[in-house]
This record gives sequence, C-alpha cells and structure tokens, in this order.
Amino acid sequence: MENNLFHLQYAIDTFYFLVCGALVMWMAAGFSMLEAGMVRAKNTTEILTKNMALYAISCIMYLVCGYAIMYGGEWFLAGMGDIDTDGVLAEFAAREDGFTGGSIYSGASDFFFQVVFVATAMSIVSGAVAERMKLWAFLLFAVVMTAVIYPVEGGWTWGGNAVFGMYSLGDLGFSDFAGSGIVHMAGATAALAGVILLGPRQGKYGRDGSIRAMPGANMPLATVGTFILWMGWFGFNGGSVLKLGDISNAHAVAMVFLNTNTAAAGGAVAALVVARLLYGKADLTMLLNGALAGLVTITAEPSTPTALVATLWGGLGGVLVVFSIRLLDKLRIDDPVGAISVHGTCGLLGLLLVPLTNDGATFLGQIIGAATIIVWVFAASSVVWLVLKHSIGIRVGEEDEYEGMDMADCGIEAYPEFTRTIV
Repeated sequence: MENNLFHLQYAIDTFYFLVCGALVMWMAAGFSMLEAGMVRAKNTTEILTKNMALYAISCIMYLVCGYAIMYGGEWFLAGMGDIDTDGVLAEFAAREDGFTGGSIYSGASDFFFQVVFVATAMSIVSGAVAERMKLWAFLLFAVVMTAVIYPVEGGWTWGGNAVFGMYSLGDLGFSDFAGSGIVHMAGATAALAGVILLGPRQGKYGRDGSIRAMPGANMPLATVGTFILWMGWFGFNGGSVLKLGDISNAHAVAMVFLNTNTAAAGGAVAALVVARLLYGKADLTMLLNGALAGLVTITAEPSTPTALVATLWGGLGGVLVVFSIRLLDKLRIDDPVGAISVHGTCGLLGLLLVPLTNDGATFLGQIIGAATIIVWVFAASSVVWLVLKHSIGIRVGEEDEYEGMDMADCGIEAYPEFTRTIV
C-alpha cells in the first residue's frame, strides 16, 4: 500500500511539473504576439522569426551545457531517459515524514520545466532590441545567453553554487521564488546592455529632446499576447512550488495561483489610472505593461503574501512601470515594447518586497543577490554584444531599417496586402 502511495505521489508531482512547463512554454506564443503587436508592420515577420528561433536555440543550448552548468551533472543529460524505480522508492522510504516528504519527480520533467524558463529570459531581450538589430547577431547572442550567461547566475541562485567560489546567495538571505530576478531582471539586464550599444531607432528622438511616438501595428494581437502571458504565468509561478501531491503543497499552489492572478489585476488597474492622470487618455499599451509588471513583481514571492497584499504589490509594479518607461525615454534608451521596465525595474521591485512577508529573506541578501545578477549579466552580455558589434555588426543599415526588417532579413512581409499593390 505504501509503495502504491509513493508511485502515486511521483506520478502526480511529475505530471504537475510537465503541465506547468507546458503553460510556461505557451508564454513563448504570448511574447511573440505581444511583440508582433507592439512593433511596426514592416518588422512583424522578423520579430516572429526571432521568437520562434530563440525558443529552439534555448532548448538546444540548455540541453547541451546550460542545465549542467546551472545544476551540475552530465552534459547532454546522459542517462536521463532511464529511471531507477527502486532507488526512488528507497529515497521516499528514508524520509522521516514519509509520504509528505520533499519533491521527487522525473529528472526529464525537471529539465523541461527549467528549459522554458531560460527561453523566457531570452524572449525579453527580443522585444527590447526590436526594429534595428540584425537577426543573426541576435541569434548568436541567444546561443551564449542560454548556454552560459543565464545558467551561471541561475546556478548561483537556484543551483546553490557559490559565486566565483566565494559565497552562496542563499546563505546571505537571498530568495527568489519563481524568478523575478533570476529570469526577468536577468533578461532585462542583457537587453539593456544590447540597447545601449545598439542605439535608438531612426527618428525616435529629436535633437531638441523631443520623443516621437512609434505606435505598434496591431493592438488586438498585443492584447491577446498579454492574456496568453497572464495564463502562462500560472505555470511559471505555480510550477515553482515543485510539487502537488500532499495537502500543504496543494494549498500552496492554490495561493500562488490566486496571488499571481490578483497581482496582475492590481498592476493593470494601477497603470491604467496613472496613465489617465498623466496623459488624459486610457493608454492600452500602459494597461498591458501594467498587467505584466504586476506579474513580474509577484513572481519573486507569490506564496507568502495575502491576496490583498499581492494586489497592492502588483499595483506598485503597475505604477512603477509607467514612470520607468517615461524615464528610459528621457534617457534616450529606446525600448519598443517596454521590456526593460516591465521585467527589469519591476523584477528588482519584486526582489526588494520579498522580506516583507518571507522571514527567510533579508533586505541585505536581496540587494546583494540583485546586484550580483545585474553585474554579471550586464558585464557578460556587454562583452558578447561588443564582440558581435566589431565582428559581424549588430545593427542593420539605414536603408534596411527604413524599409523594414521583414524584407531585409526574411524576404517576406507579414501584411503584404496592406503595403503592396496587387495587380
């Protein structure tokens, strides 16, 4: 009877991991739709190509070496297809609390859940550098980001590895439940390094300090993308509980889902109100980014706040993202989709809020952890961007940028009937 219970818990936890991983994978579609809606029509096919390709590259490079760097073990996941049933049962039996012990699930399911996280981090970079970066330079950066840069900082945090052999972030009181810093802030930091070297789009900023609006081509698509991301985030945060097969963890999953949802709602409403006060209009793009800001903010700790606190945290993220987007524009840092503000600024906010409800985290630990991630990712990314800039180049020519990335890189337009005369 006891063995049957162990088998059941293993099956439930593994299946839950896989379902949550599939939800996070679906976020790749959300990023694709959001970015395709927020860029101009002439750059739509290229941004979709980047998102599809980066997901495939992430899966391959994390398999080749990323997972091993982050968590240790053999490269290429050798032997992961096999399972020692007796060993799993023995590990369960050895636990003092028996059936309600810690998580045990298929190693293959753990890899699948982790690989979709690295793809999410890389997707953040895609939107920030949109409309003027060479496709192949971006894809080469994706190789390094997913194979080395992300796994190294992920190993210092979730992997429990010491930072350059000196200290463990976890021992310093650093906590990041589902990746506000490890995934989102890291992706935004890599994006920031690229954007600084890349420069703004042509005509975005005037010599007199003016800022020219460059509206996206498809707001329905951007809205659908945001809803897809909102749904996928339940797997992102919920799966980070790591198991489902007992009462306490099932309740924890329910609270994580609840807090994730209400934080997004709080962020959306707050951003909408702030945009109305600042611009006198209901700005849809700020509303969409506000919902995502709330999601990023709560990702650092969705398990310990009450639903009301989670709503307030999401609201703070929604307010912050509006002012962050405005500040970056004033600094002439051109981010077509607001990715750096949503994932970077609000990712940092999420980390700093963790100690308010999680006794295991400290403000000093959160600050040191955040600084470590930012310094590593920014420095490593800058080196890669610089190598690419001085070798193959990272920016398209003026004529190609004017005509659009679709024809320059892909040779096909997303909306040909709207841009060409049909004879």
